[in-house]
Amino acid sequence: MIPTTLRDLAVLTGGSLHPGLCNRPTNGPTNGPQTVQHTAMLGDLVVDGPVTTDSRQCRPGSLYVARVGEYADGHDYVESAREAGAVAALTSRPVDVLPSLVVDDVEVAFGRVARGVVDRAPNLTVVAVTGSSGKTSTKDLLAQVLCVAGETVAPVDSLNGEIGVPLTVCRVTSSTRFLVAEMGARRIGHLRYLTGIAPPDVAVVLNVGSAHVGEFGSRENIAVAKGELVEALTPDGLAVLNADDPAVAAMAARTSARVVTTGVREPADISAREVRLDDAGRATFVLVTAQGERPVRLRVAGAHQVGNALAVVAVARECGLDLDLTVKVLGEAAAVSRWRMEVVERTDGVTVVNDAYNANPDSMRAALDALHAISTATTPARRSWAVLGEMLELGADSRAEHEQLGRRAVALRVDQVLAVGAGARPIVEAGSTGSIGSTGPASGSGRWVPDVDAAYELLRRELAPGDVVLLKSSRDAGLRWLGDRLVGLEVPQ
Repeated sequence: MIPTTLRDLAVLTGGSLHPGLCNRPTNGPTNGPQTVQHTAMLGDLVVDGPVTTDSRQCRPGSLYVARVGEYADGHDYVESAREAGAVAALTSRPVDVLPSLVVDDVEVAFGRVARGVVDRAPNLTVVAVTGSSGKTSTKDLLAQVLCVAGETVAPVDSLNGEIGVPLTVCRVTSSTRFLVAEMGARRIGHLRYLTGIAPPDVAVVLNVGSAHVGEFGSRENIAVAKGELVEALTPDGLAVLNADDPAVAAMAARTSARVVTTGVREPADISAREVRLDDAGRATFVLVTAQGERPVRLRVAGAHQVGNALAVVAVARECGLDLDLTVKVLGEAAAVSRWRMEVVERTDGVTVVNDAYNANPDSMRAALDALHAISTATTPARRSWAVLGEMLELGADSRAEHEQLGRRAVALRVDQVLAVGAGARPIVEAGSTGSIGSTGPASGSGRWVPDVDAAYELLRRELAPGDVVLLKSSRDAGLRWLGDRLVGLEVPQ
């Protein structure tokens, strides 16, 4: 974090300072924690270490953010934060063991702290990414490309909400050149709030799908929410919009900024042609731009990564990167965040594709397409398994979407479909002509098991050398841990 005094943080947040044991002397050395007795002295304390909501991650100079969550009260861990080196805590009530900045709402105040960091960063370009799917993969690619041009801060995993965005922003230092902010939306107004914390210079909208439709009520409402990202741009900013998604393309009318379009199927400013997948599901394509055409070979798996890569090219061009350098680094960029199209080849020849961090109808279809590409890239084709869990937060459309997923697996001639958990059962119970388990040349074998343990035992018995097995579900369905078990990784108990 850019060094900031508690006095300045109090001004930013509107909070009040309360004394406590101090880990850092304000006027002269000390052999250990001392009591801060005066507000003036307290205000001189400097936060220059990590800002965190986890007391175990505190270091010397840290600000500990004491959230009150669903399962724990962060105030109970302030002493642990002090022992780890924190100099102050952001709290909703005074604490004795550490100087505290007391505010009415810790979450809101944390956002204001982060906004203060953005405003004090001298040469910062903020790139914000949203979409119903692909946000994390795109921000990982962006971070790897932009870092060749300057110090870059990007989220760890999928920190994209009211707490995650400030946590990422507070890692910015005075030398940070690029901030990549992943922004998720669970309601209308959410992105408006997040862009108030980190106002974007470049905004990327990948797609508008059915993720969280149960919360939003309709795909149209999701489009309204996602469009708040481009509405936050100034006329000097840039909106990167996916021309293949009509709901995203229509957002050009909602911004005063410049617009660059990307597309694989539709005409666009930056596009791809001749897209092909290799036997590991990795895409090659010809990149088409106003600066010329370039061959691209990606290391990350899935045809959907092509659209993500086009967005990265658009951002890189805006940030001043040379096209050839961008293509080179894109070709070297690897999957960073866990459980996103992780492809592991076991010693017995079984290929495990673990894409079970999250799921919605669009990303499910993309994952099945990747499974098809990997399993049919060789002759003879390899036996394919789709191990599918529930897609959450789909509302009234849930059963129909799961049934449609089963029909998609049939159309792609997936050999074995294993639905895991009660919510996933409709995948193999579609009941219509051509559904899984029906007779006919396009039908596959569809089975259901009640939980992850049952799925593991079935797969342990039946997987054979050469098989390709995809694991895909919403995060809370737990299939990501099943994927780890299949490749011999330790999983939490």
